Formats: sequence, C-alpha cells, structure tokens
Amino acid sequence: MVLPTLTIHSQETSEPKKVNQRPIAVEPLLPIEPFDGATVSKMASTCARLETEIGDIRFEFFPEEAPTTVRNFLNLAAIGAFDTTTFSRIVKNFVVQGGNISTRDDASPDIRRRAARRLPDEPNRIGHLRGVVSLARPDQPNSATSHFFILVSDSTFLDGTFAAFAKVIDGMDVVDELNSMEIDGEKPLKPVRLKTVSLYECADSR
Repeated sequence: MVLPTLTIHSQETSEPKKVNQRPIAVEPLLPIEPFDGATVSKMASTCARLETEIGDIRFEFFPEEAPTTVRNFLNLAAIGAFDTTTFSRIVKNFVVQGGNISTRDDASPDIRRRAARRLPDEPNRIGHLRGVVSLARPDQPNSATSHFFILVSDSTFLDGTFAAFAKVIDGMDVVDELNSMEIDGEKPLKPVRLKTVSLYECADSR
C-alpha cells in the first residue's frame, strides 16, 4: 500500500518586507566628552587657566551647586571650543562676558552645534560677588549655552536667577583691565582674545 505524501507548509513569522521600505530613523549618539560621567569630586578638583592676550585668569569650580553647568564648561574647555574666542561684552563696573563661540577664528559647524546645547537653570547658594563666574542666558528660562560672565563688583540681585558656577582665584587684575577697555555700548572696540583654556589639578598650583 502506498502512503500519501504529506506536504509540510512553513509558517512565516514576520510580514514580508515592503519594497523600498524606509529604514527606521535612529537618533545619532552624542559623542562622549572628557567630563561625561566625572564625579563631583573630580570636577571640584579641576581648575582652569584662561590664557588671554593680556594675561591669565584662573578659575575654581562649584560642581556641588551647579553640576551640569560645571560639566558643560569643562567639556567645552577640554575640546577646545573656547579657544580663540573673544570677550565680546563689557558692562563697566559690572561684568566681563566671554564664551561666545561665534567669535572664534574658525567656528566649525560641529563646534557651533555643540556650543548651542541648552542647559537647565541651576540657581544656587553661591552669591554673585566680585570674582564669581556665572552662566549668561536670555530672558527665557533654561536657555543658557556657552556664554559666561565674570563679575567685577558685587551683584547679589542676580542671586537665585543665574547659575554661579566658578570663581576667579587668580587674575582679577586681568578681569579689571578687560572691564576698563573702550567700548561702544557694551561692545569692546578692540576685543581681547582668549587664546586657550587649559585644565589642571587644582592641587598642582598650591
């Protein structure tokens, strides 16, 4: 007796692929930067030397009070974003402002995009006193990017609104000289260039 032949049909577990089907969009991963994942203690032990055309200014940081702001500044400094920028705003007896990436000698599209990353506001307990460094921003909340200002006089009316994140530990004479430059409105007629920012262990300077 001849047995009937059995035909086994395989079951498809997925739908057939459509012709010319568009690939699923994947968000590009942001590059890992030097201080991504750095602890508060690591950031607090890091200082910055701002080498300007008229002298050096040194910062210490307050990551306990403004961790996101400090991390962003350290990352921008580490990748060279501040190099060749100018101090583009001066308000007499009030502030000197830097960090405007568009004033670079050669601001690449990548650097511009990175510097434009917006930061959450981090108002904190640090008083806005002479020598304190704080994050500049427009009137809109959570709109700060790379711009920072150094206070040349006590300005406590800024407390609770702006993110104070560092302090000048050496070079206030340079800041005062910057603040004394000739200006047109708030724009210096001969902007001083920030040649480079280097980072170092704070303990190394003591």
